[in-house]
Amino acid sequence: MNITITGKDLKATDAIKEYAEKKLTRIEKYFAEESIDVTVTIKKENAMTVVAEMYVSVKGMSYKAVTEDKDLYASIDKDIDILEGQIRKTKAKREKMQKDSSIKQMNISGVAEEKPVEEEIIKSISYELKPISVEDAKLKLTERKGNIFYTFVNVDTGKVNVIFKLKDSNNYGLVEPEA
Repeated sequence: MNITITGKDLKATDAIKEYAEKKLTRIEKYFAEESIDVTVTIKKENAMTVVAEMYVSVKGMSYKAVTEDKDLYASIDKDIDILEGQIRKTKAKREKMQKDSSIKQMNISGVAEEKPVEEEIIKSISYELKPISVEDAKLKLTERKGNIFYTFVNVDTGKVNVIFKLKDSNNYGLVEPEA
């Protein structure tokens, strides 16, 4: 781990450097043998508060935490907590993406081995049929975007009918039983 600690309007003492290095070992455990570059900047904001900024760069990823506190050590602790949270979140996202992509690979390879389902009912939808007029059925069909047919009980005949959109998308067809 390459650590650079600088102070602006505040001297970076050996005690501060040792404390920051000790706390940064919490970050190091997330990156096994990778090169980690850390830049710590401490500065006095005003007479009462100190600001600690930490930048961590690993494998093209960068993380940043900036906190302000009365105590410099508390500010460093907050920065470490923030950085650790960011790193955990990023690692969890990457692991989830890798898991999802491996599951997709399994699905793709599994589909190639299986025979496609043919001549089987693979989807079933049920709904209540209400007696309505043909004009009302046409209105129901236009309300349901994406549907190309609507089944209903014709109020005039008492029989099940199907109204459907024709390929021209402007006109409708009606299926009525003869008997």
